[in-house]
Amino acid sequence: MKIGVDIRALMDERYSGVPAYTEQLLKEILRQDQQNEYYLFYNSFHDFSSRFSSWESERVKVIGTHFPNKVFNYLFQKIIGRPFLDKILGGVDIFWSPHFNFSNFSSNTKNILTVHDLSFLRAPEFFSWRKNCWHKLLGVKRLVGQASVVVAISENTKLDLIDILNVPAEKIKVIYSGLNLPEENIKAVPSLDLLAKYGIEGGFILAVGTIEPRKNLDGLIKAYEELRLNNQNLNNQLVLVGTSGWRNCHVYEAATNSKFSQDIIFTGYVDEDEKINLYLQAAAFVFPSFYEGFGFPPLEAMFYNLPVIAANNSSLPEVLADSALLINPNFPSEIASALKIILTDQTVRENFQTAGKERLALFSWEKTAREYLKLFNSL
Repeated sequence: MKIGVDIRALMDERYSGVPAYTEQLLKEILRQDQQNEYYLFYNSFHDFSSRFSSWESERVKVIGTHFPNKVFNYLFQKIIGRPFLDKILGGVDIFWSPHFNFSNFSSNTKNILTVHDLSFLRAPEFFSWRKNCWHKLLGVKRLVGQASVVVAISENTKLDLIDILNVPAEKIKVIYSGLNLPEENIKAVPSLDLLAKYGIEGGFILAVGTIEPRKNLDGLIKAYEELRLNNQNLNNQLVLVGTSGWRNCHVYEAATNSKFSQDIIFTGYVDEDEKINLYLQAAAFVFPSFYEGFGFPPLEAMFYNLPVIAANNSSLPEVLADSALLINPNFPSEIASALKIILTDQTVRENFQTAGKERLALFSWEKTAREYLKLFNSL
């Protein structure tokens, strides 16, 4: 069987979110599948074939087109509707798209589309006008409609597909994302130099995610201020890790105007080694997002034995269950109370640490890849 894969998400310089999902899952699929042939498609005006040379083998070919993205996406795929992506690859039986992108296919191929979340439709106010325009131009309803099968990464995303886009339930298959982190990461020696670089002291409160409205970081900052005002013995710093996204001026303003601004630290983007070190030296992890299709960071934190506080909305109760202390993200006082419990009650901390380790067993790329291979074969 010939299987095409859209790897345009891997054109990003830094892998997180969908690019990280695509990379990890595709590696595991190729490791497990020793029979089928894979054709990986990308488009770039520049020749990036060397970036993907490690993917190629006797059964894996990387094929790229070299148009400016605006020409390929808007003119060819959006307006003209050609070329068909499966035809660019010489014809494939199945074409898998790990994320929404401008795409057209011939009737000769089965198309599988993975949907991570519909937050841009559920809550467009959390996105910049550029992002909302891009999603409208994409024509998400058409992309979902042309797919033979839609993979949802959570039951919550499946329900959104049914509720918002009227996708038939029988067309949707839920396949959870994986999480495989090397055990040696836990044994890494924490770097005090790293903390000094950012002006951090050990035992801090950690949050990881793009600085954007959906992550509710201004709510977390308000909760942190309430925690400090009401508990003078708690002087843990608040460390916010992640790239600067969109519509986030109010987040930085909340931090600057806080009475504890000197203890609120934005690191910006950190590489994988630095992120591991921060996980290892934190006291608690907080994820107060207003909406998530799945939510990798809380699971990562559990891997590093951190007690987790997370929002009680969207997919998070489904993914985390009773392994995290769930809070209503709309109430900073509730986040503050949860932080106090986690930071001061050793029994509660240990209970959530144990529950987190047990929960992680449900999510692995091996399982995810097996489910995708079953789906490929069923088509």
